[in-house]
Amino acid sequence: MHILVVRNNSNPQAVDASLLLATYLGEQGIQAYVVDSAELGNDQGRAFIRTQLPEVLDMVIVLGGDGTVLHTVHLLGERECPVLPVNFGRLGFLANEDTDGLVPLVARALAGELPVERRSRLKVEVVCTGDADPYGDEEGAEAECDASESPIPAAPGDEPEGDRFGVNRAGLAGVRCFHALNEAALTRGALGRIIELTLNISGTPVANMRGDGIVVSTATGSTGYALSAGGPLVSPAFDGMIAVPIAPHTLRARAVLTNASDVIEVTAEDTEQFREATLFIDGELVLFPEPIRKLYLSIDPDPVRIMRTSEASFYEHLSSVFFAD
Repeated sequence: MHILVVRNNSNPQAVDASLLLATYLGEQGIQAYVVDSAELGNDQGRAFIRTQLPEVLDMVIVLGGDGTVLHTVHLLGERECPVLPVNFGRLGFLANEDTDGLVPLVARALAGELPVERRSRLKVEVVCTGDADPYGDEEGAEAECDASESPIPAAPGDEPEGDRFGVNRAGLAGVRCFHALNEAALTRGALGRIIELTLNISGTPVANMRGDGIVVSTATGSTGYALSAGGPLVSPAFDGMIAVPIAPHTLRARAVLTNASDVIEVTAEDTEQFREATLFIDGELVLFPEPIRKLYLSIDPDPVRIMRTSEASFYEHLSSVFFAD
């Protein structure tokens, strides 16, 4: 059995817990691979770590907060294995509390005693200026969702200048399809000019908007950026998408919840340099050689499997975090 342990290396308690866990797993005859979260902060770091891992992982244990969980999900890419998050961060909407101790919790996971939630994730297809539109051009072909295998891998410390934590260069190398567990946000660029967007849902024009952009999230991401932009709190069982305008220049803009089968199409109406739009996937800046012209967003058929304790429901967590006196 092979288990990956990802720890928030800036948290001394998480580091100590990883050492304890590695010892325990070794005593059970389980091969453990320990990775620091700092090594997963961009696509090149993740690509390098993938080369060090076995082809098949039986489980991933995350010792950190929800941000560490997001980095881990991007590391896994298309690998299908359950993720056990244990909270060593501030907010733990994804991470579990180890109230009875870390080793007993992991033992329950190994025994198959923990329920598994299937969390929807987004498939984000990007069309830049000069690209063929995979759905709007006659000769266009659907983009392959292969961003998990970066075409420009490099070992940490060997990255080209500008490759840093939170920056994804896969788009510069031709990748046009990405996944997001929380959200994709198309926002105004570095010069700060508002952008003009059109929103279509499954072929139906819904809105023309001007403002700072739009965030499209899953139910998991409804407690993140989408919430700060004015979106609703949504149960993890919801399997559609949530589209929320960011600082719109109108009083009539509203958040929209879609069906799981819908496709959201976001078009940047003005792609001149002073109005370039910027894409963030789960908070990570994605760079492209040309301005972004269009996004196609849908629910990916392969969800992320999160192992949960049954101690508190999503609504109990909402109550304690957002509504407590």
